[in-house]
Amino acid sequence: MEKMHSRELGLVLAQQLGNVEDLHYGLWDPDLEPSFSNLRTAQQRYSDMILAQLPPASGEVRVLDVGCGTGHLISQMLDRGYLADGVIPARDLGELVRRRIGRRDGYQPRIFECKFEDFPVDEARGKYDVVLFSESFQYIKPSDSLPLVRQLLKPGGRLVICDFFKTRAHGDGGPGDKSFGGGHHWHEFTATMAGFPFEQLKDEDITTRVSPNLQLLNDWLMGRARPAGITIHRYLSSNYPLATRLAMWVFRKKLRKLQFKYFSGHRSRETFERYKTYHLLVYRLPA
Repeated sequence: MEKMHSRELGLVLAQQLGNVEDLHYGLWDPDLEPSFSNLRTAQQRYSDMILAQLPPASGEVRVLDVGCGTGHLISQMLDRGYLADGVIPARDLGELVRRRIGRRDGYQPRIFECKFEDFPVDEARGKYDVVLFSESFQYIKPSDSLPLVRQLLKPGGRLVICDFFKTRAHGDGGPGDKSFGGGHHWHEFTATMAGFPFEQLKDEDITTRVSPNLQLLNDWLMGRARPAGITIHRYLSSNYPLATRLAMWVFRKKLRKLQFKYFSGHRSRETFERYKTYHLLVYRLPA
């Protein structure tokens, strides 16, 4: 059986348990109250922002969505006339993407079930007008992903990245330091990017527009998940005391890590804004 990475598990569970359309943050502006009832609206605003960075779909505009999630964004691109393909490392999500897209008249997208580092470049060299990373760029080293992007893009093609990065505050030892994983160091990314022949068209800092998502998550973790966990622990301790103590000892390091990351109250909007910077980036590969 093929081993599933922990980040792939998170993506699959988010879709299966939460039945979410998208696996990315929402875009929250002052007119939209941060609440779970408004989450889909916020996520669609995020998708609309991404779609607005693509060239007009007149003619044949080919897009590669790296880390295509549930396929919701690919489906919207296809509806608007783009020739969109996807890359997804999780087989369960690959099947979900195909079901969402279904059979269509005209262009039939390809869903590559592989890591982007293993993408079959030779059969797609210079094929795409756009390579898109929506909260997937953080999982691949820029020194690995950027050379592949350069080979896959047509001359004049676009690289679109929408993701968060670590700020210089990362590692400062503050109360919420390292409670958020993921993301490349912003200053290291910009230095690496300077070594590639991409022309920057846009750099928009949207940190404060996505950070309300973290407050929603933190409220749910502290107000719902944490009390439920305490109740389950109390039940197990009273009914299976020896087994519970043994399990708590064996997994003590992992449990401490989980406690710090999810149930210490640090997964908040303020902590996110201190240690992460979220950017919408658009680059052009010169002809």
